[in-house]
Amino acid sequence: MTPTCTDTHAATGGHRPRLDARRRALKGLAALGAAAIAPWPALAADAPPTAIEVWKDPNCGCCQDWVDHMNAHGFRATVHDTGNAAVRSRLGLPQKLGSCHTALVGGYLVEGHVPAADVQRLLREKPKALGLAVPGMPVGSPGMDGAIYQGRQDPYEVLLVAHGAASTRVFSRYPSPRKEPA
Repeated sequence: MTPTCTDTHAATGGHRPRLDARRRALKGLAALGAAAIAPWPALAADAPPTAIEVWKDPNCGCCQDWVDHMNAHGFRATVHDTGNAAVRSRLGLPQKLGSCHTALVGGYLVEGHVPAADVQRLLREKPKALGLAVPGMPVGSPGMDGAIYQGRQDPYEVLLVAHGAASTRVFSRYPSPRKEPA
């Protein structure tokens, strides 16, 4: 006579040894998987900020606003309120690409009002370059976007500067936002 499920259930005192063993194994695997996955979001959220060193004029509000922008986007700035002309020259960036502050991050130069997202992309992609520059002080760029500008946003480009500063190419474009017809 072949035992049935009812016979097995009755013979084991109401327990199903193989089924119970499978359930325990599956629960164990689920718990192990959850334990392995759970720490990753926490680790990502607790990633230390990226160090960035900034040279700027002590009286420049837009430079401090840019530093605040960088700090709000995963960077930790060490600021030198000594101006930036000497460090810019020492690093080999031509005056025509200059702006009001200069930074170093991850071995790259960052000149002017470069958005944090572009600096993060630079650090991810690691191109062979001196760094990034936003020449001048375009209104609407990070640090040049305060209430005083009344929402104005001028188009600008972030340039990737080659070593020796012999050439540049466009790294990112920020066009003026389109205005809806009245």
